[in-house]
Formats: sequence, structure tokens, C-alpha cells
Amino acid sequence: MMQNLTFRKMHGAGNDFVVLDTRGRVAVTTPALARALGDRHRGVGFDQLAELRDCEDADLRLDFWNADGTTAGACGNATRCVAWLVMNETGRDTVSIRTERGLLHAVRQNGQVWVNMGPPITDWTAIPLNAPHDPLALPLPGDPVAVGMGNPHCVFFVPDAEAVPLTAEGPRYEHDPIFPARTNVEFASLIGPDHLRMRVWERGTGVTLACGSGACATAVAAAMRGLTGRRVVMDLDGGQLVADWREDGVWLTGPVADVFTATLTPEFLAAV
Repeated sequence: MMQNLTFRKMHGAGNDFVVLDTRGRVAVTTPALARALGDRHRGVGFDQLAELRDCEDADLRLDFWNADGTTAGACGNATRCVAWLVMNETGRDTVSIRTERGLLHAVRQNGQVWVNMGPPITDWTAIPLNAPHDPLALPLPGDPVAVGMGNPHCVFFVPDAEAVPLTAEGPRYEHDPIFPARTNVEFASLIGPDHLRMRVWERGTGVTLACGSGACATAVAAAMRGLTGRRVVMDLDGGQLVADWREDGVWLTGPVADVFTATLTPEFLAAV
């Protein structure tokens, strides 16, 4: 049984994470530990948990967990935050990170950390959807777009994202049968040329202040609908992100905050 466990708390535009570094030893996260740590009253609280692990074909591997104990295939803001940590640790301006999404590359340019989140997924079987629907015209009220970015996303374009009741609409679409693996849900409104206001409900977590993979998916959906170009600035509840859909994938950047480092007590771990 673990006697202690040190973790880091970080956030990117208010999208907050517990970061565990288990490089050099065995992975520690289980569904029960993720749920206990994710409890904002009895644990630490997070939108996602990111565990750093050793990797043979990259600088490190990242595993992502939701607050309900399920796993996530991608987490753009956590990837940016961890890339920033590793760059500071190594003194380098490039980092390669293996995730369930694939091998991701991060670079630091002019003080900003950019992560290539990979090409968008638009094939219905890979998003995944439950039938061969057109991802650009899902048969759902509101005419949303489906995009995969390692996680499934359902993107709605609305007149006013501020007016959307996220706590009602988010779970309604997260659990819609058209998404057999459930989905993240984004609501975005155009507020200027290549500038969106976006709000998000994350699968397995709920309302979050920002979502990196969601920002990437929303930028792709907006460009595919002809609402914006391929580089989009997005204002989220917790801050501003930029997604740039290039030939080699969707690149993401935004703020990084390193909040604190702490150690969990043996009593807490024994109760998990």
C-alpha cells in the first residue's frame, strides 16, 4: 500500500488538473483513486487527472482520468501544462508525449507552449457514432457537428453561448445514443472574425471552465461550416485559447498555471 503520494495542481485557463509523476515506478491511478482525488469536498478536485509515465518511443507517456473514474483519450490543456513542466525540467523547447490519442509534439515559441493535438477525426466509425451519420449534419436538434480529437465532441453553433443552460443541455447530449462512447458537448457563438465564445460540458466531469480538445474540435467544426478560418481565438469561461488547424494537425495554445505541490496523507490513501 502506498504510504504517501505527491501530486501537483495545475490549470490551463481554469481547466484544472491533478498531475501525478510516476516515471521510474509503477503507475498508481485506479478508478477509485481518481474518484477520491476528484471529489472537490473530500479530496483535491480536478477536471482531469494526468499521470506521467515512462515511455520508450517518446519523452513520456500521459494517461488521463476523469473525475468519475473513467479514462479520457485526450486532454489538450493538461498536455500543454505537462509539456511546460517537462520543458522547464529539461531546458528544452520541444517535448514528445505519447497518449492514447497518439504521439503528440509540443514546442515553445515566444514564451507560449503549443501542442499538436493531431488531425481531427471525421469518420463516423472513429469518432465514434452509432450509425453512418454525416458528422457535419447530425440528426439532432440544433444541427450540431461531430468531431473526434481523441475524445468525441458534439459542437453546437448558437446565437449566444452565454444563454445556454449547460447543466441541462450538456448531459442530455453526452448520453445521447448517437454517441456510444458518450461525448463532450460544446456550445459556441461567433463574436468576431475568427473569434468565438465557447462553453463546454465535459464527458465524465461536467461543466468546466475550459477544454483544450473541445477548443480544437470547435475550431475544426467552425472552419468546416465556413464560419471561421482555420486559426480561431476562443473565449472560454476560464480564459482564452487559440486553436490553429494546420496541415499536420490542430495546434493548441493558451495560459499555463502551476498552483501548488502537496502530499496525500497515508490515511487518505488507506481509505481509497
